[in-house]
Amino acid sequence: MNTFAARDGAQVAYYDDCFAPPWETPQPVLLLHPAMGNSQRWFHWMPTLTAKYRVIRLDLRGHGASQIPRDTDDFSLQHLVGDVLELLDRLAIENLHVVGNSAGGYVSQQLAIQHPERVRTLSLYGSTPGLKNSHAPTWLPKIKEIGLRQFLSDTISERFDNNADPNHVQWFIDQAGSNDPAFIARFVSHMCTHDFMNELDAIQCPTMIVAAGKEAIGHASAYEEMKKRIPHSELIYYDTAAHNICDGYAERTLQDLLAFLARHT
Repeated sequence: MNTFAARDGAQVAYYDDCFAPPWETPQPVLLLHPAMGNSQRWFHWMPTLTAKYRVIRLDLRGHGASQIPRDTDDFSLQHLVGDVLELLDRLAIENLHVVGNSAGGYVSQQLAIQHPERVRTLSLYGSTPGLKNSHAPTWLPKIKEIGLRQFLSDTISERFDNNADPNHVQWFIDQAGSNDPAFIARFVSHMCTHDFMNELDAIQCPTMIVAAGKEAIGHASAYEEMKKRIPHSELIYYDTAAHNICDGYAERTLQDLLAFLARHT
């Protein structure tokens, strides 16, 4: 794990791994995790992906080993985009493949919209253009009443199918439930102010959109509209209502990514 101090002083953690042959120059791939997650959530992908690519994983502010913003600190989606840009500059990476899962995809989309020269390809998993048109605001009073861990346990059917490995599900509940509830409420509230569907035509790089076809958290109907608006995009549906496709369908999501990257590298 490495850390850097962002321009406002916030400590941001990241991981930079590659196990490709040392005589090769592998292309870099950035992985951005969902809300309540951290870089560990990509564990299934790492052995295969790092054998071919240089894989950079960022812990979003307030998550994992990155600093939790204080109540008096400014916080916004733009801060998260800025953290990515600072990291790329520090690592002297001009552009790279960007993969975003759920809220990590909001950061990824805004990066591709605002700084298209930094994004070679964009891969979005369960990620609509913000949370404004979702039922996420209803989560907050429930989390306040029963706690984050119990909320996740009570609503786990929105995230995993019934056939998911129970040990994996419990690990997810423990890991996600260990986040700071006050910051998660702030994070979700902020993301619920965003709907940037009308900005998507600015994304010019090849884009893969992967979605749970029956999910309710991000409203599956939004993905068809995304495909219409992003010029060079393709859409893959998984026949499930579980939002956490990168967790519950880790091998399939990885293979879809590898195939997509192979077509665009």
